[in-house]
Amino acid sequence: MLKTLHFSIQIRAPRERVWNIMLDKESYKKWTSVFTEGSYYKGSWNKGETIQFLDPKGSGMTAVIAENRPLEFISIKHLGYIKDGVEDKDSPEIKAWAPAYENYTFTSKNGGTELHIEAQVTADFESYMNKTWPQALDTLRKLCES
Repeated sequence: MLKTLHFSIQIRAPRERVWNIMLDKESYKKWTSVFTEGSYYKGSWNKGETIQFLDPKGSGMTAVIAENRPLEFISIKHLGYIKDGVEDKDSPEIKAWAPAYENYTFTSKNGGTELHIEAQVTADFESYMNKTWPQALDTLRKLCES
């Protein structure tokens, strides 16, 4: 059973800057380090393309970009896990929750950008995500405002 969590932050920077810093390979590593130190992605943010979110050992999640409206909205459709370089999209463990969506909405507001996140998570990740998402967004805000 998936639960949808909601997070928002106001960033004193234009949408284009927030979008670019959030998705850039190097700055992505910085703001997502609160989830997993050394995290990175492989793949493309283009609609329909595969993207993998990985830790330094190469384990993580595999997904496809369900939607990409530049500077407005991006939707990630998580499809499975990667462990020891092996992708799993078909095991009963994965079928119990996949697909799960992670959506980012960028809105111009008060001379800056409001970033809203909707993340579908399983119960075992709920408290972790409730703790780390605000930290990640604060790090992203600092990167965008510097």
